[in-house]
Amino acid sequence: MSGRAEVHHQHRDVTGGWLRPSVFGAMDGLVSNFALIAGVAGGTTDTKVIALGGIAGLAAGAFSMAGGEYVSVASQRELALAEIAVERREIEHNPEAEQAELAQTFVERGVSPELADEVARQISANPERALEIHAQGELGVDLQSLPSPLLAAVSSFASFSVGAVLPLLPYLLGATGLLVSAIVSCVALFGAGVLVSTVTARSWWYSGLRQLLVGAVAAAVTYGLGALIGSSGL
Repeated sequence: MSGRAEVHHQHRDVTGGWLRPSVFGAMDGLVSNFALIAGVAGGTTDTKVIALGGIAGLAAGAFSMAGGEYVSVASQRELALAEIAVERREIEHNPEAEQAELAQTFVERGVSPELADEVARQISANPERALEIHAQGELGVDLQSLPSPLLAAVSSFASFSVGAVLPLLPYLLGATGLLVSAIVSCVALFGAGVLVSTVTARSWWYSGLRQLLVGAVAAAVTYGLGALIGSSGL
């Protein structure tokens, strides 16, 4: 084994505002609309009714996801900005105490007290840089990478729509039964799981089968409920 240090070392972005809403939106759109269509199909054979239910599910779900993500991320961002403002005031009005606090964090990480004091002094000479370091250490916030509510909302809307249209597409193209939609949905579920595995540590087959199982169970349950309600004449 070589003792040479690694020269090039890069990581994927794990804090950006696009990945979670995009993945969650696509999965939610696919699973929820597949389950919705299966439930309606369990209660009626009228393809127009089934397609209408799928279209309504796509539209309602996409707007709901986008609105929910926007409000959620905006609230998260506003909270972070409020706490950053508190930290900024502390640096302005109590610079010595904040410098000592910063030095102590370095000591707790194994730096000698003398070196920690010097590093904290140099960093604190630039209040904006000191604010960045305090925000990262105390709040876990990167001032340059605060989440974007608009990005989260657009990502959620687009990804949900893409996921939700897949089980609906066969009906829009003239399918007369649930089988084609179920096949398309199951293939898409497995493929979506495989796609997620490319940005996680899970194997492709595990991730694919897990997502397929979740979607299939949801669709089976709603189909059963639809058949039960349909047969009861409600």
